[in-house]
Amino acid sequence: MAEEVRVDKWLWAVRVFKTRTLAAEECKKGHVMMDGVNLKPSRCIKTGDVVQVRKAPITLSLKVLQPIENRVGAKLVPEMMENITPEDQYELLELTKISGFVDRAKGTGRPTKKERRDLDTFLFDIPEEE
Repeated sequence: MAEEVRVDKWLWAVRVFKTRTLAAEECKKGHVMMDGVNLKPSRCIKTGDVVQVRKAPITLSLKVLQPIENRVGAKLVPEMMENITPEDQYELLELTKISGFVDRAKGTGRPTKKERRDLDTFLFDIPEEE
C-alpha cells in the first residue's frame, strides 16, 4: 500500500468517477479541491487529507482513509474513504430534485403532462395559514 497516491487515481479507485480520464478532467476544470486550493491530477494525497469534489449541484467532502491506486469493489470503498459531506449539501440536492421542473433548460421542449401538473401544484397550491 502506497503512502501517497495521485488524486486522480484515488478518485477513480474509490469510485467517485467512472474513469480515471474523467477524474483528471474534473481536476483540470477546478472541480477537485483541498483546503480551498484547486488540485492538479498529479497532486499526491495521503491518509487524513480531506478532498472536496464539486459534482453539481453539491460539493462532496471525502476523507482519505487509505491512499490506493487500484480500483476496489463497492463494498470495500468505506474502508478507503469516509464521506464527511455536510447534511446541508444533501438538502440542497433534494431541493434541486424537487424544483428541477421549475427552471427548464432552454430548448428542452414543452413540459410533459405530468411535469405540467407538478408545476401547477408547486406554483399554485399554496397552503393557507390560519
